[in-house]
Amino acid sequence: MSDGHEHNGHENVPSRQRRRFPGISSRAYEHPADRSALVALRKLSGFDTVFKALSGLLPERSLRLLFLSDSVRVSDQQFAHLNDMLRDACYILDLEKVPPMYVNQDPVPNAMCIGLDEPIIVVTTGLLELLDEEEMRTVIGHEVGHALSGHSVYRTILLFLTSLAVRVAWIPLGNIAIMAIVTALREWFRKSELSADRAGLLVGQDLQSSMRGLMKLAGGHHLHEMNVDAFLKQAEEYEAGGDLRDSVLKILNVLPRSHPFTTVRAAELKKWAESRDYQRIMDGHYPRRAEDKDTSVTDSFRESASHYATHVKSSKDPLMKLVTDIADGAGDLGGRVRRGFGGFTSAPPKDEPRRGDTGDTGDQGSGN
Repeated sequence: MSDGHEHNGHENVPSRQRRRFPGISSRAYEHPADRSALVALRKLSGFDTVFKALSGLLPERSLRLLFLSDSVRVSDQQFAHLNDMLRDACYILDLEKVPPMYVNQDPVPNAMCIGLDEPIIVVTTGLLELLDEEEMRTVIGHEVGHALSGHSVYRTILLFLTSLAVRVAWIPLGNIAIMAIVTALREWFRKSELSADRAGLLVGQDLQSSMRGLMKLAGGHHLHEMNVDAFLKQAEEYEAGGDLRDSVLKILNVLPRSHPFTTVRAAELKKWAESRDYQRIMDGHYPRRAEDKDTSVTDSFRESASHYATHVKSSKDPLMKLVTDIADGAGDLGGRVRRGFGGFTSAPPKDEPRRGDTGDTGDQGSGN
């Protein structure tokens, strides 16, 4: 490595050479849905009040002392191989200050980046036992991506609101308003995971390791029993399968979750890895942090809106197809909805003319 590498305090990194991204802005890898969800969150009524109140209320020092006292601090003396990976990830994404990282005894595989003033990375023993070295490298890159994007602040507030909601009942918004903020925070955080997955790929620079890690999160240690192509096919089946009832159930199922479904994450990451945007970053063409102050919020929002429009139009989900039909002014929408819900609303008898009927009833039993 270069002298600059050592002067930044990132010595003793693994010898495998990977590209480095000096001065990279988090805008380079952030998913458009992440940015737009964060914009929407900040516009939510009452969010500023809660944010300012909790920023002063949250026990930042207590949080750090908790991990110092009841977890293992990663260093040259403890979990040295993780320390090397952490320094390497910070070097590749050019994060000047290496965040403290702790290993916490917990059989559930998990990792998180939290903290208000400065980010802290926490990984569980369950995750360490599940992943190999290259898979773990992408996870640490994922968490460093959260740190570079400034996600730790909102993640900390989300954790605090969901676990200690009773203690913030004094905020003059009411529990319903607080739950609305929690729901919006969860929606944003699910999108932010897609951004951090991209950061993990930039650090590991090995798509297969990223895919393996996600498959293990879904299916455990039994990697020899799993297949990447079959796993990704599940994501296609999940998106396209069923009728409108399934679309509604998908929404209800994901609302309480902090992370997107694993198959969806894998499919999104693979799509990005094959995109021109990813190749441009690997070629050294990416937005720099020095340019962040000149970035237009309007342009970012417009880009996010364009992404959503493209996603809706290309989606195979029945609900998204219906949204596209509405936007395109499709006729007989009532019939489309009835058929989409698989007969939840009974069709009129054949001898009874339907409202707005033109006389052609031949496709009444169509499944689309």
